[in-house]
Amino acid sequence: MSLNLRTFLTALITLPLSCYGAGTVLDEVVVTATKGETLIGDTAASIGFIDESVLRRVDPTHISEVLQRVPGVWISRGNGQEHLTAIRSPVLTGAGSCGAFIMAQDGISLRSPGFCNVNELFEATTELASRIEVVRGPDSSIYGSNAVHGVINILTPSPEAGLREVTVESGPNDYYRTRLALSSDSLRLDVSGTTDGGYKDQSGFDQQKMLLKHRVLTAERQITTTFSYTNLNQETAGFIRGHDSYKDSGKKRDNPNPEAYRDARSFRLVSEIDQQLGKGSLIIKPYLRRVEMEFLQHFLPGQAIEENGHDSFGVSMLWNPDSWWQAGIDLEYTNAFLKETQPGPTQGSAFLAATIPQGKHYDYDVNATLAGLFFSASKSISDALRLTGSVRYQYTEYDYDNRMIDGRTRDNGIACGFGGCRFSRPADREDSFNNWSPRVGLIYSWSDAHQVFVSLSQGFRAPQATELYRLQNIQNVADIDPVEMDSLELGLRGGTEKIDYSIAVFSMSKDNFIFRDTLRQNLDNGETEHQGIELDLKMELHQAVTASIAFTWAEHEYGNNPALSVTPLKGNSIDTAPKTLGSMSIKWQATPRQTHELEWVHIGEYYEDPQNQNEYDGHDLLNLRGSWSINNGARIFYRVMNITDEDYAERADFAFGSDRYFVGTPRSVYLGLTLGL
Repeated sequence: MSLNLRTFLTALITLPLSCYGAGTVLDEVVVTATKGETLIGDTAASIGFIDESVLRRVDPTHISEVLQRVPGVWISRGNGQEHLTAIRSPVLTGAGSCGAFIMAQDGISLRSPGFCNVNELFEATTELASRIEVVRGPDSSIYGSNAVHGVINILTPSPEAGLREVTVESGPNDYYRTRLALSSDSLRLDVSGTTDGGYKDQSGFDQQKMLLKHRVLTAERQITTTFSYTNLNQETAGFIRGHDSYKDSGKKRDNPNPEAYRDARSFRLVSEIDQQLGKGSLIIKPYLRRVEMEFLQHFLPGQAIEENGHDSFGVSMLWNPDSWWQAGIDLEYTNAFLKETQPGPTQGSAFLAATIPQGKHYDYDVNATLAGLFFSASKSISDALRLTGSVRYQYTEYDYDNRMIDGRTRDNGIACGFGGCRFSRPADREDSFNNWSPRVGLIYSWSDAHQVFVSLSQGFRAPQATELYRLQNIQNVADIDPVEMDSLELGLRGGTEKIDYSIAVFSMSKDNFIFRDTLRQNLDNGETEHQGIELDLKMELHQAVTASIAFTWAEHEYGNNPALSVTPLKGNSIDTAPKTLGSMSIKWQATPRQTHELEWVHIGEYYEDPQNQNEYDGHDLLNLRGSWSINNGARIFYRVMNITDEDYAERADFAFGSDRYFVGTPRSVYLGLTLGL
C-alpha cells in the first residue's frame, strides 16, 4: 500500500467525530446479508449497494459499468454481454470459476448452484433493477454452496401507482435500447429491448428482458409474485492476438471468430409470501426456474457446439420470530442436461485431429437435490457491543445419467489414435456432499454513528456437475472435494454530517481450489491466499457537489504447488488479479433539474499467466454523464464513455503462446430521452 493511501486512510479515521448526521451508512437497510431486512450497522460483513438513483444516473449498457462502484468488485467484460467476475478474487476462469459466487435476483440464485455459468449475470434483469447489493467475502452460512467469494443480488422494482414511462436511447455501432415501465399500485410491467451492432467486425447482439410483478396486500399478509424473462442472441467476437495488439488501430476491430455465437434464454417465477405471525413473520418463496444456452466453443480446437440448461423448482423459507434469532430452510430439485457436438473435423496438427473427433462428445442428464438449513442470530451484549453469528448445513446430491457410450471413444465406439480421445464419459453414478458453514462476528459501536467489526467466516462450494462428469483424457472418475474458504475480516464504518465511510481489511485462505491441469484433468488440490484493504467513501464537498470513491488494494497468490503442475506456482500472483482497483465519481447538481457526473475508473497492472512472465499494464478511463429534466415528464440524458479515447483491453491473458485481448471500445457517445406517458 502506497504512502499516499496510508495518509488518506489515517486522515479519514481521525475525522472529527462530533458532528453526526441524522443518518449514516449504518442506518441503511439491506436484504442480502441475512435474506431479510437488516440494518448494515447490525451486520458483521462488508455490504456494498447501488441504489436506484445511481442506477438511473449510470444507466449501464453492461453491468460492469455500475459494479465498478463497489470496492473489491471487478466484472471483466468480454465481447457483447459476456463477462467474468472478481469479488475479493482474481478474475476467475476455467474449471471452478463460476461456482465461486452466488448470482441472485430477489434472493433466489439465477441458476441452480451445481450448474453455474460464468456469464450468468446477463440472465438477470439488471437494466430494469431498482437496486443491487453485493456481499463481499464468504456468505455460505446463509446462501450455501457457491457463496465463496461473495454474493451479487439484483433487486427488482415494486409496483408504483401512476408510473407510465418510456425511455429510448442510441449510441455508436448501431446501438439502440428502449425501456417501458407501466405500473399501478398492485401490478407492474417493465420491458427492455436492446440491439447492438458491435464494435468488432461481424459482432453484436439483440437482447430482450421483461419483468411482471403483482402484489396483494392485506392486514396480515403480503404476496408478491414476479415473472422474469430474458433472451440473448449474440454474434460473439473472439480474442485478438499479439503483444499490445489492442493498441493497433488496424487490429482493434478484427474478429478472428466471425462464426461464433451465443443464444441464451431464461425465465423465473417467484412468489414471496410474507405472513405476519404475532410480532414476527414467516417468509415463504416458492419458485420455478428454467435456463437454456447454446454457443459455439470458438476458443477451443474443434469448435464444438455446447447446449446446456436446466429446470428447477424449489422453496426458500425464513422464519423471523421478532427475536434475536431467525432460521431458514432451502429445498430445491433440478433436472439438467449438457450436450457437446462437433459438426466438422478438427483443424490443426495430426494429434489434435485424431484426439478431438467430429461428432458427439458428451450427452448427459443430471438430477440434483439440494437441502439446506440455516440459523442466524444477532444479540446485544451491552449498549456498545453486539454478537452476531450464523451456521448452515447443506446436503447436495447428483444423479448422473450418461446417454452415450462410457469411456473415451468416438460416439460410434471406435477408439481415437494417439492413445485415445480427449473426451472421457464416466459411467452412470451418484455423488453426494455434506457441508457445514459457520460465521461469527463482533460489532463495537463507540458512538451512534461509528463502529468497528470483526468477523470470522467459512465459505464452501460443492463441485459443479461439469467438473464431475465432463471429464477428459484418462480420467474416468473425478475425485473432487468441496472448495472451502476461511476468511478473517476487520471493518471500520460510519459517518458524519458530510461523510459516509467504510474500510475493510480481509485475509482469506482457499483450499481444494479446482483447476484443470496440463493433462486437462479436473483437480482440487490447489491452495490460494487473498489479502487486501477496501475503501468505500461518500463525501459532500459542496452543497451541489458530492464525491464517491471505491478503492481496493489486494494480493492474490498461489498458496502451494499443485500436483502435476509443470512449473512451481507457490508465491506467484494469480493471473488476472490487479493489486489495485478503483473508481471515483464527482457529481455536480448544477440546477434542481440538471446533473452532471465525471467518473474515473482504474484497473491496475496484472499478470496474464500463472508463471508471471507476461503482464498487462492496466488502464485508467474517464467517463462523463449527465441529464436535464425538461419538465416533470421528460428527461434528456447523455453518456460520454472513455473521454480521452484511451487504448485499453477489457481483459488480457496469455495462452497458446501469445497474448490475447478483448479490446476496449474507443470514445463513445450515447444520447437518450425519457418521457412520461
